[in-house]
Amino acid sequence: MCHYHGMSRPGAHGTLLTVAPTGAEHAKADVPNLPVTLEELVATARSCEQVGAAMIHVHVRDADARPTLDLVRLKETVAALRAETNLIVQLSTGGAVTDSEADRLRVLDAVPDSASCTMGTVNFGEDVFLNRWDFVVALHRGMQERGIVPEYEIFDLGHLASLRRLLDAHGLPAGGKVHVDLVMGVPGGMPGDTETLVAALRLLPEGASFSATGIGRTTLPVMLASLSASGHLRVGMEDTTSYARGVPVRDNAQLVARAAGLAKIAQRPPLPVAEARRLLGVSS
Repeated sequence: MCHYHGMSRPGAHGTLLTVAPTGAEHAKADVPNLPVTLEELVATARSCEQVGAAMIHVHVRDADARPTLDLVRLKETVAALRAETNLIVQLSTGGAVTDSEADRLRVLDAVPDSASCTMGTVNFGEDVFLNRWDFVVALHRGMQERGIVPEYEIFDLGHLASLRRLLDAHGLPAGGKVHVDLVMGVPGGMPGDTETLVAALRLLPEGASFSATGIGRTTLPVMLASLSASGHLRVGMEDTTSYARGVPVRDNAQLVARAAGLAKIAQRPPLPVAEARRLLGVSS
């Protein structure tokens, strides 16, 4: 059993800030300032890097602003973000809940710095986000083969037990570091509160680093809890489109700037990209 050891956690001296600017759930018609074109995404990435983000978690949209896993668009997006920013580029292999396993695995052919690996199935609002064990293994092994660093997405506490099983059976990921993102507050997943975050930390693999993401109204409670426990942060319009009750988010940089400000107050300022790469095991 791995026990939580407070400030001994990797990266405890600073905070990795990840921005998740778009996602696959929100419609452009409902959220007009959602960045969906390549130009909007690159502009968002640059503005978020300026205020402290070190990594960007990317979903792409097609010409009609619908979620897509088109490999050409994914490759173009990775290339553009690398050309215009220094950010660590992480592609989502989750896509939309309707995407096939074959399309989700093909995301790895775009060879980003990092990619998400969701550690189990979860009810996602009215839908089911399906992640069969064999598919999880295929993602993990596919990233090992390509030198892509995974971020293990955890929607429920049982997913951490699955992560231990995965690592025991198939070895450490590319880069040799284990980093998880606790996605909290999804209807059907684990709640976004301090008690649940603490419970999750007791189940982390030894030496793992973690980020936490609070969906919707759980954004601030999860952010504060994660900072207090030497954790890192993921914020962005994928996860919330409200800045405060009744106040819509202006843009992703507004959310990153708030996270950076809280990280500084916690005396764990945003990690520069080079340090974030070392934390995650991403090659330069």
